[in-house]
Amino acid sequence: MRPPADPKPKLGLVLGAGGVTGAAYLAGALAALENDIGWDPRTAHAIVGTSAGALIGALLRGGVPAGDLAAWTVRSRLSDEGASVLAALERPEFDAVRLGQFLRLPRIPRPQAVWSALRNARRFDPLRALMTHLHDGTRDVEARLQFLGTDWPASAFSCCAVRRSDGRRHVFGPTLGPSGGLAAAVAASCAVPGYFAPVDVDGVDYLDGGIASATNADVVPGDVDLAIVLAPMASATPQHGFSLDRLIRERTAGKLRDELAHLSARGIEHVVFAPGPETIALLGPDFMSDTATAEIVVTAFLETGEQLREREVIERFEGRGHAA
Repeated sequence: MRPPADPKPKLGLVLGAGGVTGAAYLAGALAALENDIGWDPRTAHAIVGTSAGALIGALLRGGVPAGDLAAWTVRSRLSDEGASVLAALERPEFDAVRLGQFLRLPRIPRPQAVWSALRNARRFDPLRALMTHLHDGTRDVEARLQFLGTDWPASAFSCCAVRRSDGRRHVFGPTLGPSGGLAAAVAASCAVPGYFAPVDVDGVDYLDGGIASATNADVVPGDVDLAIVLAPMASATPQHGFSLDRLIRERTAGKLRDELAHLSARGIEHVVFAPGPETIALLGPDFMSDTATAEIVVTAFLETGEQLREREVIERFEGRGHAA
């Protein structure tokens, strides 16, 4: 006799990279999901975070409601649940991102990095190699995230970082958590090369997981029925003209397409939310800027609501969106 079917479809949540402005996008988009379809992202069966998405995912797993993530960003009133974590946090201030920070002479590649590139010549990614060899930043991201503590979340949570030595992706999770715990793993995932210093985790230096992919959706576990992907560095509509922002978003979209194909091959449905034109205009080139975060939250909320109302998206959620 077959066991009865699980009446609660399992939802996976993928939270992509994007710096301070990307975190604001995630807060607005998650608030829209909570408000428009009545789904609490904290109940996701599994959460996969990268860089800013790792921090947002850790806060969700820490019990902070999506609405409070948005409220904190726009300096609005918090619920009792959100206030218990966010009220005491000082709003971070970061130096402006300048192109010159990334134009200094790169480090000389280590032998293991060269060997890894030679062994995997077909998959060699020049931009990924360059990013892992940028001159080290000096800002300490780990100190800013100590409030997350060391305890790993009880519900499934993974975050992605990249080994500085060879550019390989590393997925931190409950069975591969560092001795420094959650704070160390999230800091490693957030260590933007050239801006933050690498994060030493158990004797290994790590950099931002966005170097490998701004989404890392393929990390979603196989028992998930539907993966909900929020991709701050992608675009909901085609972009025109030549710009660095367009190149970055097209690269993100290309990586994400491969990851979604991987999910489909494993029988996992997926739905993607990404910034529309109004949000992209606000995100700007300085991904560490707090100047427009309140406006980004609002436009992300509205644009995600519009994407939810699209027929295809709604059909994906019917029968699934209210259960986790």
